[in-house]
Amino acid sequence: MPLPAAASHADYPDLDPRVEALVTEVIGRVADKWTMLILETLIERGELRFTQIGKAVPGISQKMLTQTLRQMERDGLLTRTVHAVVPPRVDYRLTDLGGSLAEAFCGVWLWAAANLERIDAARAAFDERRQDR
Repeated sequence: MPLPAAASHADYPDLDPRVEALVTEVIGRVADKWTMLILETLIERGELRFTQIGKAVPGISQKMLTQTLRQMERDGLLTRTVHAVVPPRVDYRLTDLGGSLAEAFCGVWLWAAANLERIDAARAAFDERRQDR
């Protein structure tokens, strides 16, 4: 049962607490910039090798890339395929679940594009008020 934008948990007292916990966890994961950038990269480019993802996501360390990919795999957002060749080759691809999550958060980019000037104006006004103090 999706919650309307203006609804709160109190409006749905019968909501399974596991759903609330999952939403909190998923928001935390997706709010992590590395997960979002990896989702975006795999949506745009499809199946990629570890090193290709690392090159496509500027600033990510190998350790953070490994940790993020592992957590995304655990959550069912991507699949990891190891090919038995020398040297070993590992490919990553979004699952349907990962693709649907990326689509769900696509609205954030649309919102940002639609509201960029308003945000910039609000920030400039705030900064100006702060300087006047």
